[in-house]
Amino acid sequence: MSEEIQNINLQLNEVSEELIQVVSFRIANEEFGIDIIRVQEIIRMVDITRVPNTPDYVIGVINLRGKVIPIIDMRRRLNLVEAPYTKETRIVVIEEEGKVVGFIVDSVSEVLRISNSITEPPPPMVSGISSDFISSIAKLDGRLLILLDLEKVLMNEEVEEQESKE
Repeated sequence: MSEEIQNINLQLNEVSEELIQVVSFRIANEEFGIDIIRVQEIIRMVDITRVPNTPDYVIGVINLRGKVIPIIDMRRRLNLVEAPYTKETRIVVIEEEGKVVGFIVDSVSEVLRISNSITEPPPPMVSGISSDFISSIAKLDGRLLILLDLEKVLMNEEVEEQESKE
C-alpha cells in the first residue's frame, strides 16, 4: 500500500473514533440525544405564555432571566401522542445558529460520550418519526439513541413554504 493510502486510512480511523458528548432525554418511549455544545441549560417546567398564530408545536414563550424564548413541545413537533407534563418533564434550552429555544421533553437522562463509529444514518422511517429530524442513530449497549438534527427541528415549514412562494 502506498504511503498516501495509509495516511488516508489513518485519518479515516481517527474520524470514526471521534467522541461526541450528548445530552440524552426521553420523549414517549424513545431515547433522543443532542450535542451538549448546543445545550445552554436544563430547567424544570415553568408557566408558559401562549402566543397566537404560531405553529401548533410552539406552545408559547417563557422569560428566562430577562430573555424571552419560544418553547417547542417535542411530542407535537415529532408527531407523537401528547401526554400530560409530570415532575420529570424538563425544558432543554438550546442554541442553534443564534436562536435560543426551549424543548419540552419527558425527562432528561444523562450525558453520554459516544464514538462516531457507533452511529449510522437513519433508515427512511423510524418509530413513526420523520427521518428528516434525525441526524444519526447511535447503537449503545442494548439500546438505540436517536440523535436529532436541531437545524431541521427548528425549521418552520409554514415560513419555508411562504418564502418559496415569494
